[in-house]
Amino acid sequence: MAALTGCSTGERVDLGQGTSGALVAAIAGEPDQLDPHKTTAYFSFEVLENVFDTLVEPDENLEMQPALAESWEVSPDQLTWTFRLRPGVTFHDGAPLTADDVVFSYRRIIDEQLPNSDKFSAVRAVEAPDPATVVLRVDRPTPNMLTNLGGFKGMAIVSRANVESGQIATHPVGTGPFSFLGQKSGDSISLGANPDYWGGPPGISGVTFRFISEPSTAMSALQAGEVDWTDSVPPQRVTQLRGDESVELAVTPSNDYWYLALNEAREPWNDVRVRQAIAYAVDRDAIVQATSYGTAAVNQLAIPEGNPWFTPYDRYSSGGLDRARELLQEAGAQPRDLDMLVTTEYPETVTAAQIIADNLAPLGITVSIRTVDFATWLDEQNSGNFDMLMMGWLGNIDPDDFYYAQHHTDGPNNAQKFSDHEVDRLLDAGRVETDEAARKGIYAKAATRIADEVSYIYLYNPSVIQAWNPALSGYDARRDGAVRFRTATLDADGGA
Repeated sequence: MAALTGCSTGERVDLGQGTSGALVAAIAGEPDQLDPHKTTAYFSFEVLENVFDTLVEPDENLEMQPALAESWEVSPDQLTWTFRLRPGVTFHDGAPLTADDVVFSYRRIIDEQLPNSDKFSAVRAVEAPDPATVVLRVDRPTPNMLTNLGGFKGMAIVSRANVESGQIATHPVGTGPFSFLGQKSGDSISLGANPDYWGGPPGISGVTFRFISEPSTAMSALQAGEVDWTDSVPPQRVTQLRGDESVELAVTPSNDYWYLALNEAREPWNDVRVRQAIAYAVDRDAIVQATSYGTAAVNQLAIPEGNPWFTPYDRYSSGGLDRARELLQEAGAQPRDLDMLVTTEYPETVTAAQIIADNLAPLGITVSIRTVDFATWLDEQNSGNFDMLMMGWLGNIDPDDFYYAQHHTDGPNNAQKFSDHEVDRLLDAGRVETDEAARKGIYAKAATRIADEVSYIYLYNPSVIQAWNPALSGYDARRDGAVRFRTATLDADGGA
């Protein structure tokens, strides 16, 4: 790990007129790595959102806008996408951005089958006819192409030299508004403002991300002036904080969701009736109250109400334990023990696990709650070493983001090993349907079947809850959870 350089934790640096000092942000955990193509951890993307760019990016309404590509066009047959790169963009090491960098980035994801390779499932060629032009050729219409390329920083354009040196995971070089300065393991990561950023230099001299796992500690640090921003807000304090003039509080409905997944590679969880029994037995209302103090919304599907892709669904609202017992009897199954994987870096998983243990006890099921750090959680999930786990998906925009990677038989994030031919057919169809009304119908059917077959047991849609120093301006909490400090400024008299 590189030692911290430049501004240390909490240090303010005046870079002159128009630029305020460094901002200190408290996040709940340490990134597992800083390679945007390989990490799947939200803590990593909180940092990387400020270091890297994509060809296009979502605005505050989650509509895709120009970023590294200043314009694009689609051929009449919808099989060729041509992007024109913004001139004069450079990486943090001074190297110019060219179309070859885009080709390298996308080929890396595709050829190495990295976590977001499924977003290129329709792509048959990525070309750079000249240094300022990128052409993607697809074998079928791809209505969500822009969301695929720019929905989040897992699709970042990276530096070939940074990758080939092996340093990208620990010292990333991007084109974004802030450059990586250093990391103090277990403590913090520091970024410095990029004065040559194509969108204009940031209004702050840098950002230090401090790792504070306990929400109450993060809030105390904010109120004490030790940090300027945090998304680690104890939900039980939201009502109190609404009336606290010493902090700004944002509670924003999100497109995120939390879920349970049962490992279908193990018996008896491979029987849909057993999975349905668990889905009937789980008390979602109690979980929402305990984990979010009412700031989240119960949902038995992924996409929240108010989203144009929302589908009503309430199969598991009635029946409860009685229906669960009937299903277990029909299946001839009586599971006694359930190994549930949770992580302290997402404390809602620990809280929910205790409620789920109480919910399942009347069925004769003893839930063994296994609490690990997030890096271990990822390893255990990826190796299939669990009966059940709880986690959330963050930053979704297009319906394909909510369902394909998680529930298609070949989905790269299908850790629960779910496989259903009808779900596969529907998800494949949704990827190529260009009529929006027809596409909505496809995803409504897919979502309903996913819940009926219990690939996930959906629990709730959380709110994005963030708090910050009133001296911080030019920052807004976003529905997709992206933490962008590029337009932020910090009053010189109000900083930490």
